[in-house]
Amino acid sequence: MTHPMQSFEEMTFQEFVLVIKIHYKQIEENTNIYLYLESSISEEDRKKTAMLLDSFLRLLARTHIEDLQDDYRNFLNTWLQSQLSVIDIKSFNLFQLIFEKSLITCMIQQKHHRMNAALMYVLSIFTYLVQLYDDRIVHPTSDNHSTNQQLSHLQLLDKLDKLLIYSSGYNDLAYILKKCEEYFNYKRCVFYAYVPWSNQFYGVIGAELPKVQSMKGQITELNTVFSSKKPIYLKNPKNYVKEEHIQLFNLSSVIFIPIIQQDQLFGWLTFDQLGEEFDCTKDELALLEEVGKRLGLFLSRKGERIEQAPELHLTERESMILGLLAEGYDNKKIAGLLFLSEHTVRDYISSLMTKLKAKNRTQVVASAFRLGLLS
Repeated sequence: MTHPMQSFEEMTFQEFVLVIKIHYKQIEENTNIYLYLESSISEEDRKKTAMLLDSFLRLLARTHIEDLQDDYRNFLNTWLQSQLSVIDIKSFNLFQLIFEKSLITCMIQQKHHRMNAALMYVLSIFTYLVQLYDDRIVHPTSDNHSTNQQLSHLQLLDKLDKLLIYSSGYNDLAYILKKCEEYFNYKRCVFYAYVPWSNQFYGVIGAELPKVQSMKGQITELNTVFSSKKPIYLKNPKNYVKEEHIQLFNLSSVIFIPIIQQDQLFGWLTFDQLGEEFDCTKDELALLEEVGKRLGLFLSRKGERIEQAPELHLTERESMILGLLAEGYDNKKIAGLLFLSEHTVRDYISSLMTKLKAKNRTQVVASAFRLGLLS
């Protein structure tokens, strides 16, 4: 099988921070909307979450791009350390949820051409933040074996993130599932799609494809493995899966992982060892749940057509250069930060001057502020 088409560039931390800088005002407005829209959040949790969001966004927006390294770990470590007196489990979870929703909404509003790369990068960042938070707050005395296992899980998710970024769409899903088998040490991974209008499931992709595609059925309350929105590990599936299906796939132990993004259910992944019984720890099940979340994000974005707005439109590279111009960087520094030649940077600036009807760099920035392209 050939490698998927590489249709998305990998995003660096510098580029991610630049996206935040360019769209800071819109993201901040979105966080306030989502934070105060949910009436079930207590006032105390709202205040704590608002403090976390504000400090995180301000730190990203005020950091000089040239001071950043591509490895975000030290940066996030320092930020989390500064928030230890404020943070707790509930406010941390709310902080993650609202930041992700706010960024997604902003990127849809801006018709961002690198939406996938940025959103996958956010998943990587929060995977690491969750790990840091767990090590420092939830399990501060965890032993070395546990820590090493958690770091291994983090590295596996990073590999999956990169695979999804470089994948070209739904047609690469078979390749992605084969890589999931390899990454997470399972002999079989199958995708079952959900049909919302008929409340049914059907087999789509997996080894022994004719058998997989013969699988279909109605979802009922009795069918708990397909009606649950949480991962399920079945040491023995006998009481949960039809005997004919157990025989068809030679099933012994099996794991069901729902693929959900923003309350939209796309389907389920199953992992098993081709008839061999196996155990699954709580940490391993949590790892596979993260796999499901990433695939949910992947399926929600892939294939989505982004229509050009009739008003002035800048390419993503032009937006990045505009943001750096607004911060006062010269051509040489911009070229170094974005790994471009100075000649290419000059061409981009000339394009900006044409689009914004500006005579020089200063007028480019002034026009961009006036038109709302910069916050």
